[in-house]
Amino acid sequence: MTTPSEPSHALTSLGTPPPGCPAHAAGGPDGVQRLYGPGASADPMGLYERLRNEHGAVAPVLLEGDVPAWLVLGYNEILQVTRNPRRFRRDGRAWSPWQRGEIGTDSPIAPVLRWGPDCTHQDGGTHQRLRGAVNESLERFDRRGLRRYVQLYGHQLIDRFAAEGRAEILAQYAQQLPMLVLTVVLGLPEEEGPRLVEASRQLLIGTEKAVAADRYIQQALTDLVATKHAAPGHDLASWLIAHPAELTDEEVLHHLRLVLVAANETTTNLIVNTLRVVFTHPRFRGSLHGGRMTLPAAVEQVLWDEPPISVCPGGFASDDVELGGQNIRKGDILLLGLAAANADPAIRPAPGAPMHGNRSHLSFTSGPHECPGQDIGRAITVTGIEVLLSRLPDLRLTLDPDELDWSASTWSRHLVALPVEFTPRTRTERVSLVPPAPGRRSARGRPRPAAPPARDERESATADRSSFWSTLRRRWSRPEERAAERLEERVEDSERTGGRRGR
Repeated sequence: MTTPSEPSHALTSLGTPPPGCPAHAAGGPDGVQRLYGPGASADPMGLYERLRNEHGAVAPVLLEGDVPAWLVLGYNEILQVTRNPRRFRRDGRAWSPWQRGEIGTDSPIAPVLRWGPDCTHQDGGTHQRLRGAVNESLERFDRRGLRRYVQLYGHQLIDRFAAEGRAEILAQYAQQLPMLVLTVVLGLPEEEGPRLVEASRQLLIGTEKAVAADRYIQQALTDLVATKHAAPGHDLASWLIAHPAELTDEEVLHHLRLVLVAANETTTNLIVNTLRVVFTHPRFRGSLHGGRMTLPAAVEQVLWDEPPISVCPGGFASDDVELGGQNIRKGDILLLGLAAANADPAIRPAPGAPMHGNRSHLSFTSGPHECPGQDIGRAITVTGIEVLLSRLPDLRLTLDPDELDWSASTWSRHLVALPVEFTPRTRTERVSLVPPAPGRRSARGRPRPAAPPARDERESATADRSSFWSTLRRRWSRPEERAAERLEERVEDSERTGGRRGR
C-alpha cells in the first residue's frame, strides 16, 4: 500500500462512491478520503467504519488543503503509537509537509498541528520537565473547591433562563460553564469567558477564522502571564510561573492555551452529549432511574460511545515503520481516531455495548501524553449536570431526537443546539459568596464560594417534585458515595496536618 507521502492512482481501485453519496464529495485526489468538508462531516462514525472495512486499522486520509495523513482506527494500534514516543515523535518540525514548506502559518490546520513549546509537542527530557510542571500544578487545585465554583456559576447561568420555561442548553449552559470555571483555574478575568468560548470553538473547527482566533487567545494569555508576574494568585498561571521547572513565559503561555482550548471543548461536548443521551435513550435513562448506574458511570459510558474529541494528533514517524499493515514513512503524520478505536470490534462486542465500570476507553488518549486534566473535566461535567437537573428536574427536549442538528470538523462532532423546555421557576439563590478565611485568598482575590446546602435541605426543597429527575438525584446521592466523600475529607485533613491529629 502506498503512503500519504506519495498518493498513488492505485488507491482508485478500492472503488469510488456513486454520485450523490456523501462519501463521494469527500473523495480527494486519487480517491483518498477527505476528513473535512460536508461529505466527511455527514456521518463521521459511518466514515470511520467504511475506512476500517477498506483499509484495516490504519487508513490514508487528507486534511484541509488535501494534506496527506494516516488515520489510526484500531484500538491496539493507537496504543502502539501513544506508548512508543521514540518511534512516533510529537515534534511537529519533523512533519514532512512542514519541512517542505507546504504548510503555511495561515493554514487552518496549523494552529493544531504545528510545533509549540508545550508538553504535547515535546519528547524525552523536555516533555518530562514540562509535563511534570503541568501535572503538579493541576494537582494543587482543591477538587471540592472547584466543584463549588461549578455550582456557583451553574446557578448563575440557570438564573438567566429559569423563569422562561425554555432554553437552548448548549449555548446558554454547556458552552458557558466550562469556560467560566476555567477562568478561575487559569487566573483570567471573568469577562474574558464569553469571548474565549467563541475563539476556542473557531480554533478547533478549523475554519478560516482559526488563525485569528488563535491570535486572540495568545494575546489574552500573554497579558495574563504579565499580570501574574506582578501579582501572583491561587491559579494555574501563577503556579506554572513559580514552578521549580523554570518554565519560560512562552512555555507558560502555551500550556495555558493548551488547557484552555482542550478542556473547554471537551468538557462542553461531554456535558451536552451526556444530557442528550439521557434525554433521548430509554435504555440509558432506565438504567439510571433503576439505580444500576450512577451519573459518573453514565459519563464514562458516554466517553466510550461519543468521545468529546473524535480525532487528535498522534505524532510523526521518526523512521519508516509498519503499522496496521500500512507502510508509514519517516515524517508522516498519524492521527488518532479515538471515536473509531472505542468502537473497534477487536475490543468491544458491539457498538454501544454497555461498558459498566470500564475506564479503558481512549477518549483522553493514552501513554505519556494522556490528557492531564481529565479529572477536572469529569468534575465539571458531573457537577454541572447535577446542578442543572436539581434546579430543573422536568427538563425535556422540544424536538424529536432525529430533528437535532449536528456539525463536525476533522477533530470533533457536536450538536448545533439542544433546545429544552421545563416548568418555569423563579430565581433561587442556592450558592452564595462569602469572604475567605483570614490568610486565604482564591484566584485573583475572589472570595471562595460557600459550601452548598446540605443534601437533606435540597431534598426537602424538592420533595413536591414527583418527576423522574427527583428520584434520579436521590439515587446518585447514595450512602456509599457520601461515605467516600467523608473518607476523602479525612485523608486530605491528615495530609495537611502530616498525620499529627489525635496524637
